[in-house]
Amino acid sequence: MDSPLPDLEPDRTATGIRKIIHVDMDAFFASVEQRDDPSLRGLPVAVGGSSGRGVVAAASYEARKFGVRSAMPSARAVQLCPDLIFRKPRFDIYKGVSQQIRNVFLHFTPHVEPLSLDEAYLDVTDDVRGIGSATRIAELIRQRIRAETGLTASAGVSYNKFLAKIASDQNKPDGLCVIRPGEGAAFVASLPVRRFHGIGPRGAEKMARFGIETGADLRTKDLAFLRANFGSFADYLYRAARAIDLRQVKADRPRKSVGGERTFERDISSGAALRETLERIIEIVWERIERSGAKGRTVTLKMKFNDFTPCTRAKSLARPIADRCEFATLSRELLDAQLPLPKPIRLMGLTLSALEGEEPDESEAHAPAAVLQAELPF
Repeated sequence: MDSPLPDLEPDRTATGIRKIIHVDMDAFFASVEQRDDPSLRGLPVAVGGSSGRGVVAAASYEARKFGVRSAMPSARAVQLCPDLIFRKPRFDIYKGVSQQIRNVFLHFTPHVEPLSLDEAYLDVTDDVRGIGSATRIAELIRQRIRAETGLTASAGVSYNKFLAKIASDQNKPDGLCVIRPGEGAAFVASLPVRRFHGIGPRGAEKMARFGIETGADLRTKDLAFLRANFGSFADYLYRAARAIDLRQVKADRPRKSVGGERTFERDISSGAALRETLERIIEIVWERIERSGAKGRTVTLKMKFNDFTPCTRAKSLARPIADRCEFATLSRELLDAQLPLPKPIRLMGLTLSALEGEEPDESEAHAPAAVLQAELPF
């Protein structure tokens, strides 16, 4: 019999409750372009390549109203928004602005875990500036970011990372949401499951077939059911439905890999369609690799068949991969070695790993973080 996971809020420790802030910049790349070129303000803007195989890296809120989203093929974005204005990525500029934002975070706490150039978790349990509340710290961070960069940020405040991330998306753009202790389970119960991090459109469709539309529906499913139908994803779903997250904020956490994947609207199996999809994923992932400055030795191709069976294949070099051309060549070789596929796939992804300077990562899912001092009010 499966042993149940704890049905409680373990984020509370003997000495208090963690105070976590998730800060997410609003349409970061596109907003930087609109800031630096006032003629773009109020117009639909996409950052990325506009060629036939180009991909949208970021879209302004004006473009999002038409359905334009990041990782979307540029040709599709233009179909949705014929007046869309493309700008080439300027990663050196974005990195500079990101460092300004990071310095704002570090003014309030040394416990900063960046997730990308435009978002991070902060643990403000230890009120180093004597401000008095986690909500007020989040307000001050947003004010300083606007004053120093001319950009807006949204923030979520809660007692764990899962809830803080959901909260930061709740009132975008330029918004703030606080989920206080005792409110987490009820807040999650009211959410559509597609709002849970890691559940994409196809995952939400599969859940709907089981009658799971909201967090409340998900909570009615026991662990045995979730493991039978969602495999290794089950434990996360069980905890998420109960607003439980045991992960600590890890300052300067080493990046283990850089990657990206696509879940298809329709399953694909033909070699031509697979190769075309791979080219788009190469574009997306290499852009992320350049953005992060990562250098790695291993390329991994991930596929998921239409029956949800996973398939991964990897190639490694003795040295870091030199450039986009070499990354693309290795990726194509991995796919070609699997053709023809035994059955259609619903997902494809690429990852660069074995990064320079990476360190072994200790599991973060077993114990809550120790709180360093007395309660900081929300």
